[in-house]
Amino acid sequence: MIHSETSQWIPVTNPATQELIAQLPCATEAEVNRAVAAAKAAFDSWKEVPVGERARLMLRYQALLKEHHDDIATLLSRDTGKTFEDAKGDVWRGIEVVEHACNIASLSMGETVENVARKVDCYSYSQPLGVCVGITPFNFPAMIPLWMFPMAIACGNTFVLKPSEQDPLTPMRLAELFKEAGAPDGLLQVVHGGKEVVDQLLVHPDTPAISFVGSVAVAQHIYRTGTHHMKRVQAFAGAKNHMVIMPDAQKQQVISNLVGSSVGACGQRCMAISVAVFVGSANEWIPELRDAMAKVQPGAWDDANAGFGPLINPQARERVLRLIEEGKAAGAECLLDGSHCRVDGYPDGNWLGPTLFRKVTTEMSIYREEIFGPVLVTLEVGSLEEAIGLVNANPYGNGTSIFTASGAAARKYQHEIQVGNVGINVPIPVPLPFFSFTGWRKSFCGDQHAYGKQAVRFYTETKTITARWFEDDIAAGPNMSIHLK
Repeated sequence: MIHSETSQWIPVTNPATQELIAQLPCATEAEVNRAVAAAKAAFDSWKEVPVGERARLMLRYQALLKEHHDDIATLLSRDTGKTFEDAKGDVWRGIEVVEHACNIASLSMGETVENVARKVDCYSYSQPLGVCVGITPFNFPAMIPLWMFPMAIACGNTFVLKPSEQDPLTPMRLAELFKEAGAPDGLLQVVHGGKEVVDQLLVHPDTPAISFVGSVAVAQHIYRTGTHHMKRVQAFAGAKNHMVIMPDAQKQQVISNLVGSSVGACGQRCMAISVAVFVGSANEWIPELRDAMAKVQPGAWDDANAGFGPLINPQARERVLRLIEEGKAAGAECLLDGSHCRVDGYPDGNWLGPTLFRKVTTEMSIYREEIFGPVLVTLEVGSLEEAIGLVNANPYGNGTSIFTASGAAARKYQHEIQVGNVGINVPIPVPLPFFSFTGWRKSFCGDQHAYGKQAVRFYTETKTITARWFEDDIAAGPNMSIHLK
């Protein structure tokens, strides 16, 4: 670890108390260059490390992450305000990606065809790119960094991580454990700061690949800037995820899953269900949904009765409050209003209670914008076709779900819907790591997605060899003679 010589520091506060828990240094231009240079120097040797040895590093790392799982989750809870259960899920989903990276030998196998012409063979290899960059958001400070650097490094690259300046303690702990697992010097670099640091990494001549998760505006800036400088970029952006509820669905399953997926993690996740589309008579369940949501309340990370924690900062809370007021002013019916939520013993927390709207239209800002809070809006339609048309008309394409007892309805929905991650009777369709996280449309800028096979393709370049050898060149000798026909 290198102590920064910066003169710019960012305060890091506990979202439940506003207590100052750290001062974050904004890396200087020279320090960012040093980090990239160290990663570039490490790449020269790391790219030659056998794939089995790279896999063994990941095996040691995932064992350490499991050993320290609860400690990381506790730190993450202080960092973000998440409940302990939410924090443990954040850590575990990251560990699953590291486990996937342990399979790098089979994941990076090339292709071979013998005799593409007479005595000519063709085969391909996957080779690493160099210094890859990851820019990660506040809402999953364990899972999303672990989406990126383990896969990139297992592929033979080195990595520079720029985590969110709002909760940097968890990513730093992940880096410490990676070093403890035996990672060579320079393999993983962590730099801190804001837009200036990001922009420097985007244009640096020695960073050929950029991974990002965050808001739409920033994702588009990163994609445009990175590709303008001839880099490959995967930029995961915002979402407006719909759950379609058919009248034949199991009512209690629908209500339970809608509550958890809309207010869990205080709604601060790109796979939260923020729109419920009730088809036909399913709208009769909305009052029961309201009653179930009202039972879930926020609280401190170690409160076993808390359903979720606070919003990340006061500015995020003010933004959600603004959108709630805009929804009321536009004519939406607010069935449950969490605007004035308070938590005993934590008067300064960024609290917001569950909020439910009915009679929402697609023109309203509470429908058009990603709220990123514990707010669920409901729309009512007459048919499955109408629901599909509504979802497909929305510019986002991150995730969606349908709840139904009809296989035909589910088949029609999964086939016709223009969204990358689809759930059937599950609310948040985040794929396991042996698949890829496949957001579409305005929710993603790029070609290859995170983890799974697509991550290997993103973090490597394919080299194809066509080879021909002449049998007349085989050396003759006592033990090397052959009989040629």
